[in-house]
Amino acid sequence: MTTTVLAAGDHFVLPRLLERELRAAAPGGTGLDVREIQLPWPHTPFGAVAEVDEASGTEDELIEALRGVRICLTQMAPLTERILKACPDLELFCVSRGGPVNANLEAATRHGVAVCFAPGRNAVATAEHTLALILAAARGIGDVHTDLKHAVWRGDYYDYDNCGIEIEGSVVGLVGFGAIGSRVARVLAAMGAQVLVHDPYVKPEAVEGVAELVELDELLSRSRIVSLHARVTEETRGMIGADRIAAMPPGSVLVNCARGALVDYEAVCEALDSGHLAGAGFDVFPAEPVPAGARLLSTPGVVLTPHIAGASREVAHKAARIVAGEAARFLRGEPLAHCANPEVLGRQRPGRG
Repeated sequence: MTTTVLAAGDHFVLPRLLERELRAAAPGGTGLDVREIQLPWPHTPFGAVAEVDEASGTEDELIEALRGVRICLTQMAPLTERILKACPDLELFCVSRGGPVNANLEAATRHGVAVCFAPGRNAVATAEHTLALILAAARGIGDVHTDLKHAVWRGDYYDYDNCGIEIEGSVVGLVGFGAIGSRVARVLAAMGAQVLVHDPYVKPEAVEGVAELVELDELLSRSRIVSLHARVTEETRGMIGADRIAAMPPGSVLVNCARGALVDYEAVCEALDSGHLAGAGFDVFPAEPVPAGARLLSTPGVVLTPHIAGASREVAHKAARIVAGEAARFLRGEPLAHCANPEVLGRQRPGRG
């Protein structure tokens, strides 16, 4: 029997990557009819589609592409109530992201559609990008780069008061010790930093030999460099505001490659303008794209990148490989490794014969 699959790629996780990895992973003898569509992200920013967020493409486009499709592999395609109602053959929806934010999980569960995701796909890329921002912010590379591009030679960065700081011998605090934070910690420790970690879900033995586990207030008061690696929850939203920035030592550096909602960026600008913070590096922001008039864009001492910490060619291949592996397990009747709603497995969709 032939299984019809939709490879709904974009300009990062390409449709051909999804198809190639699926054909490599599929059980021998499996008949596959793979259709491809290419969604406009990132050339067109993702956004809300009906009731889901961070999606690319339209409901009408997906409904047409999913006709007769049993499995969909994607990164950004929306999965909404309307799509689920219109596509009764769909059984598996694989999102090649760290979480299936573009899928209505509750509706998918009601319709008997399993939703998978790709945890850890960008851990290496984001860890490396974090280290790049730490180094750039600690040495003022953003400002001197901009000046030099405009033919301004900043020899005054050899002034003692303008000099940056070294990683070796510095205390560096990491808020979060998951797949990304733990990688950053190991590299910083190898560079000679004293690494502190705050993560309420991690036991001391998990950081042994690499870092010291401390409470957040202690981490902030001791760390010359602070890097955020936490998820956004009710407890962490806005966790780094004016009071906590003030608790950091004068001349500190703050880096965030996690989520923009963790930080009060207005407070960061105040601290940079006052000199309390010596530098900052950000890849994520409260509003994306950053509004043209945002204060952060004109504040000295900030190194900014447009939410590209997870953008490497290796990530695109890993993402495609992970979801293709899930589809292959599904076709073999094996348990799925990364299913967000495992209660639907083995359950037939309403209306299917």
